Amino acid sequence: MSDAYHLDDIRVPKPILIAAGALMLFTIVVAGMARLDGTGAADTAITGGHAVATRALLFDDRADGSVLVRDATTGAQIAILPVATNGFIRASLRGLATERRREGEGRGKPFLLTKWSDGRLTLDDEADGRHVELEAFGQNQIDAFARFLPTPPRTAQAEATK
Repeated sequence: MSDAYHLDDIRVPKPILIAAGALMLFTIVVAGMARLDGTGAADTAITGGHAVATRALLFDDRADGSVLVRDATTGAQIAILPVATNGFIRASLRGLATERRREGEGRGKPFLLTKWSDGRLTLDDEADGRHVELEAFGQNQIDAFARFLPTPPRTAQAEATK
């Protein structure tokens, strides 16, 4: 005789099967209702704010693996992102670059970084029209990109308050 199990020997109690089916049905209904009323969806609609700072940016890969961040208008260097740092920025750019390649767009067009009066920070790909609401990823990611915005000129009043 063999002690091996056979599929025919497995018996699942009927109440457990009914409970599992009810759980699956409940999950599908809740997911469908959430989709219809927008529960859990990020609100990315423009709320009427106006742009308070913008900068067109170019990102250039360097031979050593770092990334050079330049102002697209002036060509001035803004930052160098060393190898193995700035993971969110690199991942964001990698995703946007993949879309550019898929759309047949080149690397030459800049990305537009915009700070809005309502506190939002957005990154727009001028090559293919993609739009990223950076606040959806948290404050650390907003800060990672916000440092590339132009700093406002210091005023005499700001100096006096120091």
